[in-house]
Amino acid sequence: MSTTIDVTRAPEADDAPAGRGAPRARGRLGDRLLLGYVWLILAWLFLPIVVMIVFGFNDTQSKSNVTWQGFTLQWWGRLDEYPQLIEAVRNSVVVALLSTVITTLLGTLMGLALGRYRFRGQGATNLVMFAAIASPELVMGASLLSLFVSLGVQTGFATVVVAHVLFSLSFVAITVRARVIGLDRSIEEAARDLGASTWTTFRLVTFPMILPGVVSGALLAFALSIDDFVITQFTSGAFQTFPLWIWGATRIGVPPQVNVIGTLIFAVGVAIAVVNTVTARRRT
Repeated sequence: MSTTIDVTRAPEADDAPAGRGAPRARGRLGDRLLLGYVWLILAWLFLPIVVMIVFGFNDTQSKSNVTWQGFTLQWWGRLDEYPQLIEAVRNSVVVALLSTVITTLLGTLMGLALGRYRFRGQGATNLVMFAAIASPELVMGASLLSLFVSLGVQTGFATVVVAHVLFSLSFVAITVRARVIGLDRSIEEAARDLGASTWTTFRLVTFPMILPGVVSGALLAFALSIDDFVITQFTSGAFQTFPLWIWGATRIGVPPQVNVIGTLIFAVGVAIAVVNTVTARRRT
């Protein structure tokens, strides 16, 4: 009994690695093009921020801070030359903090209800929230102004806070809702089996698990509030925030102090984002 070995397909096996090399090369080229595209988009997004930071050090001698005339640090020590600017920044920070606290509290409760329970009208509630996010700020600002006027409410600080709460509430609720949907309910059930009450389970088990979503929603609400212009313009009246002050100053020239304050706000935002990211990684 003889054994026959077929070696006619051996050359094809040797050619296989060479045949697979071409798609891999094309894949590497595609990866490089995609990476280059991503860096190009990031450069386009960060270019205005870089220009703002750079012109905060511009030694300009005119009211128009659009031409580079030299490097200086003097504007960082002369922020008090525009008291109304400092007051507008203070107003923006106060409104952002107050609206963030209110929005985070209400949005967290809404996110818990939408992510955990099923009730009549839940679909309509989700639709309204997404509609509030998708609708242009012009529409929301005009509708809120009409509401305040029809109710005879004087526009000012209170109406700005209410407006900021209303347009950022959906962002917080959806963020917390997404976190609640992904929770492991067995952990809460185990806490109840061990004798924990409903409040104790929420305080020691549920809330720590949804805390990243709550913090993310709060940061998003703060960012939306502190730089909002359109809705604030409709509902502010004589009350002035930082974006509104800049809009008024463009008619006579924006001073370099605006760039300095913008740089400080950006630096604080980056620091908060970095701390939040590092904390989340350590927790993970």
